[in-house]
Amino acid sequence: MGILVYVDQYEGVAKPVSWEMLGKARELAGRLDGQVAAVVIGQGVGEVAQQAIAYGADKVFVVDGPDFARYRNAAYAAAFKAAIDAAQPSIIFAPAVTGARDVAAMAAAMADIGMAAEVVSVDLDADGNLVAERPIFAGAIVATVTFKGKAQMATVRVRSFPMPEPDASRTGKITPLEVALTGAAAAEEIIGFESMETGELDVQNAGIVVAAGRGVKGPEGFDPIRSLARVLGGAVGASRAAVDAGWIPYVHQIGQTGKTVRPDLYIAAGISGAIQHMAGMTGSKTIVAINKDKDAPIFSVARYGIVGDLFEVVPALEKAFRERLGK
Repeated sequence: MGILVYVDQYEGVAKPVSWEMLGKARELAGRLDGQVAAVVIGQGVGEVAQQAIAYGADKVFVVDGPDFARYRNAAYAAAFKAAIDAAQPSIIFAPAVTGARDVAAMAAAMADIGMAAEVVSVDLDADGNLVAERPIFAGAIVATVTFKGKAQMATVRVRSFPMPEPDASRTGKITPLEVALTGAAAAEEIIGFESMETGELDVQNAGIVVAAGRGVKGPEGFDPIRSLARVLGGAVGASRAAVDAGWIPYVHQIGQTGKTVRPDLYIAAGISGAIQHMAGMTGSKTIVAINKDKDAPIFSVARYGIVGDLFEVVPALEKAFRERLGK
């Protein structure tokens, strides 16, 4: 029984969740006495393929060429489906991140494979079948998913598994995979490309997130939030209300219509705690809420709650952390 992992990359740099999944796949494969395969799609991604071996892959399928230089849903899905056909795995993992989650869903439909979306935990039952846990109803309930078919696929949320240590001494086989695009995959055309990256740490990969909502009252209200995040070495997050108001770019949005985060520390300042926002952050290990309203819903999921004005509390926290961290 084998496991296939979709390695998501952007401009030749793999997203950390790919290595987290490979580490878990390596663990499960040891229990199944099977091998781990990976698939890398893009152009000029040979180095990423080598890294996949160091992180646990025994074999890497590489779909490399100008047709895959930029992310295109149908093209990448066709490549993923080709890798599934070549590997014939019993278990398939893909990241639950923008782009990759769509590719996985389309490839699963093409291959007629059942898929559990947005899982946060996986294990094997007594028969070696995949058992996946995924939050539903904005994280209020955790559903346990099992599969009837032989092939079992799950998209995995960021930071669900520990980051493994790469082993440069590992050896594996890299296999080029030729994929001829037809139909919608061939018809897709990129008219333009505009990066939404802000140069700041991505909230999905951050161990610490400092987020703010409507309570910051405007774009300048994010200044103390950013300052605290810099001291902690964390990322800046935001609620949908702050993004919709135009105070901060969408890439910072956390919640049901934004990104899902699972940091070690999540500080929510001026966020009331709408269910759509909490769906994206309740997996955080430690939640600290700062709000003037003692009845704000965010306090129901927080380990620590501070009732007060964020413009007084956040600078005080920054000062305390600077002293504690010697900065």
